[in-house]
Amino acid sequence: MTEPAAPAAELVVVANRLPVDRVVDAVEGPGWRRSPGGLVTALEPVMRRADGAWVGWPGQPDIEVEPFEFEGTHLVPVALSAEEVELYYEGMSNDTFWPLYHDVIAAPRYRRLWWDAYVKVNRRFADAAAGVAAEGGTVWVQDYQLQLVPQMLREARPDLTIGYFHHIPFPAYGLYSQLPWRRQVLEGLLGADVIGFQRVADAGNFARAVRRQLRYQTKATGITVPEPDGSTRNALARAFPISIDTGSYIELAARADIRARAAEIRESLGNPKKILLGVDRLDYTKGIRHRLKAFGELLEDGRIDVEDVTLVQVASPSRERVEAYMQLRDEIELTVGRINGDHDTMGHTAIRYLHQAYPREEMVALFLAADVMLVTALRDGMNLVAKEYVASRTDNRGVLVLSEFAGAADELPSAIRINPHDIHGMKEAIMRAIEMPAAEQGRRMRALRKKVIENDVATWSRSFLDALEVARTAKRAKQAGA
Repeated sequence: MTEPAAPAAELVVVANRLPVDRVVDAVEGPGWRRSPGGLVTALEPVMRRADGAWVGWPGQPDIEVEPFEFEGTHLVPVALSAEEVELYYEGMSNDTFWPLYHDVIAAPRYRRLWWDAYVKVNRRFADAAAGVAAEGGTVWVQDYQLQLVPQMLREARPDLTIGYFHHIPFPAYGLYSQLPWRRQVLEGLLGADVIGFQRVADAGNFARAVRRQLRYQTKATGITVPEPDGSTRNALARAFPISIDTGSYIELAARADIRARAAEIRESLGNPKKILLGVDRLDYTKGIRHRLKAFGELLEDGRIDVEDVTLVQVASPSRERVEAYMQLRDEIELTVGRINGDHDTMGHTAIRYLHQAYPREEMVALFLAADVMLVTALRDGMNLVAKEYVASRTDNRGVLVLSEFAGAADELPSAIRINPHDIHGMKEAIMRAIEMPAAEQGRRMRALRKKVIENDVATWSRSFLDALEVARTAKRAKQAGA
């Protein structure tokens, strides 16, 4: 193991990416800026209080960066070669685990070369975390790119308390069992003292896989994991649904310039009676094709008119070198072009399609402009866009149409729930949302907002870290009694 590059950290976060983006200024040269995102926002104050360190890839291949301090957090870069990015990240993480864990919406590919790279890179992350963590410290590993790190860390540093959070779904055993390395992944995750999932169903799927593959005893209180010395320990596996920095969205929604921008957006679309909005990464799990099909059929059926209703679809670029994503982009752009060609007038466009990412201020303006938010994911760990829309609607107006296959559906029962595979049902739900009276909108949105405000991202991080503290206390008590 490498020697610590800085004062040892009581809390170490290990994630695929560092919480900063590398930028190059023409005058000052290379530098760093904080990445947008809920995880970074949630953990920043915690990391400062705990003298924390963050281990992650700096986001560009073939660059070696020494550990450095950034706004009160010690950052430990993990270098990846271009080949490792291709094999570990684009291959194993996003062409094997991602489709497998999202119900095989696209076919996962199982390649031994990818797996070998995944093991090698996970070892590098584990080594970096072990090298910077304080004696008896806590390490919190994030997401499916690093599923082997918990066990690797436990073997190297048994003094540590280890957490792992799985941001995406965990599949039913019938699907998970396809994975050639299914035992290795389960053993890797069970290296953690606390294993968190988005939904109760995901935690249940994981426990069933452990029972079927490893024959370990699983209870609501945890999984009994055998230790090398013949003793056992308890690994807690349960749901910790993630959320957003609700307060920042409320603040943005109150700003006069953002409200003015929302009015400007409506004006630029020809002031339709209703604006429908979809905001997604361009990904086959998001149900964008199903959404477009339902909207196109409503226009064909004459139930809505292009003069009255516009769909704005923001699809931010994603994994553009992966074949399935290139095909998806082509298919969506062809569908949008066909629908617009059939229904556009000189003054109104059926679908305003935007294949680009936008800053948070622009997104809040879009949320305020939109009468209906369409979240039609075929499978989604959580879907934070649903919560962002709700947080932004300080006027208690707007309607959320939400897929039952998104984790957010467990927490937001006042949304109009849909099965996105049921095109007829989705069409009826869209019409219901378009025609919903203001009083019903207000009643539903108030209930949704109460939930999102009470359960924000700070609550999420606090609940997970509290569970880790319980695990740490139990470990110390066990050691004291040994």
